[in-house]
Amino acid sequence: MNYISDILYWISTGLLVPVIMLLIFFFGRALLLIGCFFGQYLSIQRTASLLRKELDGLTKDNVMTLSESLPRKNTSLVVTYMNQLLKAQNSAQRQRLLASFEIEADKDLSISKTLGKMGPMLGLMGTLIPMGPALVGLSTGNIASMAYNMQVAFATTVVGLFAAAIGFVTQQMKQRWYLQDMTNLEYVAQLLNEN
Repeated sequence: MNYISDILYWISTGLLVPVIMLLIFFFGRALLLIGCFFGQYLSIQRTASLLRKELDGLTKDNVMTLSESLPRKNTSLVVTYMNQLLKAQNSAQRQRLLASFEIEADKDLSISKTLGKMGPMLGLMGTLIPMGPALVGLSTGNIASMAYNMQVAFATTVVGLFAAAIGFVTQQMKQRWYLQDMTNLEYVAQLLNEN
């Protein structure tokens, strides 16, 4: 039984370095996500206000004029798909475009989802792995070893929770944006299908 316990201890101790490296990577990725998120937020606000004005007066008779009022230099996902939707020839192509938009939106959400789920897992692993050596240090009277391992345990928890918080907040906001964009695209597709 001791042999099996030793194997588990070596495995868990060996995982500490990869866990810490992944947490550092996720921390850096969370910082990049904040910067990208801010730029995306500004772009979405401009696009949403423009689309709101255009879609309010849209009917099945003037739906084709929408392409003239969409910005040419705007590379946002909803504007790109709105232009493609207006060029689509039939209902099947429009449905395919709507499904493609959902896939693209889900790809953009994947980083936030990963941070939101993996951050706490890695933080917990980084907390529990050094606790074993910390308890051993406590039992042998090696307070310096215990203090170092506790420091690692707390630091990994904080970094994991930080990455998870960034992932969670950005995921919630982006889901709301993409839901609004999907609603707008479905509205235009419905008007086009009525012609």
